[in-house]
Amino acid sequence: MALLSENPRRSLPDYETEAAKMKSFSPYADNGGSVIALAGDDFCVIAADTRLSTGYSIYTREQQKLFTLSNTTILGCSGCWCDTLTLTRLLSARMQMYQHEHQKEMTTPAVAQMLSTMLYYKRFFPYYVSNIVGGINDEGKGCVYSYDPIGHCELTKYRAGGSAGALLQPLLDNQIGYKNQEGVEHAPLTQEKAIAVIKDVFISAAERDIYTGDSISIKVVTKDGIQDLSFALRRD
Repeated sequence: MALLSENPRRSLPDYETEAAKMKSFSPYADNGGSVIALAGDDFCVIAADTRLSTGYSIYTREQQKLFTLSNTTILGCSGCWCDTLTLTRLLSARMQMYQHEHQKEMTTPAVAQMLSTMLYYKRFFPYYVSNIVGGINDEGKGCVYSYDPIGHCELTKYRAGGSAGALLQPLLDNQIGYKNQEGVEHAPLTQEKAIAVIKDVFISAAERDIYTGDSISIKVVTKDGIQDLSFALRRD
């Protein structure tokens, strides 16, 4: 007892404990990309870049991110590419089921509502995708629908999303929405101006966002059909 009181540590065993190690797993991957849609009185222009990458690695420079759902509806997707493929295939299958049952194509507002329902159904394990639907409605007027990951849908005239969405949206607010500007005449948006603005804002995004680049794919939706255009961006 005397020895124990003199040096209590000498009689106690030494235990070496290993610190707890935390291992994490993420089922998502961010493959980048940006999407823009602008709606006019009788048209809609939707565009997306063609770079598919992860970090500093570029998988391909020619990936199409605009999906033609019908003669009047285009879906633009960016984000996790495997989720994009899963979502678009399921969406295409449901549109085919609708066409076989009703003998007509689903309208753009109906597609927008169906996509919102599909995203909300997966709200506990959402698709890691930024979605924008663009097209023309039953009256032949342009419309754009934007979403959050769990299906909240907003009808608007212009929207930007994806990795460079925070850079592109303020430019659209200024050039298309004329936000916080006094004494500025709000001229109707024409196809020529819409395409020019899209090219300008994508050039700006390519300078600041490494996930946006190579080229942009543009689709112009009118009552006469869909016109495809492309424009080169920086490739570094």
